[in-house]
Amino acid sequence: MSTTGIVIPHIVCDVVERALAENVLADTVIIAIDGACGGGKSTLGEALLAKYECNLFHMDDFFLRPEQRTKERYEEPGGNVDYERFQEEVLSHLADEDGFSYRPFCCRTMNFGETVRIRRHRLNIIEGAYSCHPYFGDIYQARFFVEVSPEIQKKRLLARNGREQYQRFVNEWIPMENRYFAAFAIRQQCISITV
Repeated sequence: MSTTGIVIPHIVCDVVERALAENVLADTVIIAIDGACGGGKSTLGEALLAKYECNLFHMDDFFLRPEQRTKERYEEPGGNVDYERFQEEVLSHLADEDGFSYRPFCCRTMNFGETVRIRRHRLNIIEGAYSCHPYFGDIYQARFFVEVSPEIQKKRLLARNGREQYQRFVNEWIPMENRYFAAFAIRQQCISITV
């Protein structure tokens, strides 16, 4: 059991450790945790952060800013996330010897939060829906897809976000995620797990 209170699936640790061993000369090893909202991606990411010396990045910190939220962008599979900014501010700097910084975007305040300073670590975990967006290319040494049943997803989303926000998930965000998963065959590129 991790310090977050969840048991990390054995396959996850096996795959992470194999990726580290097989890429021993690489400056960076990058692992993706994609999947449905309410599946436990963030919880798994936090558990891996507690277990390994690594960085953890949340795709939720890179949702679109107000001026980016256009009809055209929302119609694009995977367009609900600022993948360009994630590439520019995070992915392109993972091997920087002196580390780097970025500013997470908060959907609640619709503004940037405090600057986050990142120390360089060889292992980097990218968690969140859209983490396997094809815009990033073939950068990952391993990809996980967190599955969740509709019943558990509903229970978790209601507990976390309340009834009003849950309806937005059902009407907007879950269909956007599903369109992205289908358009880019995300599940088929990943190891499926449940948390």
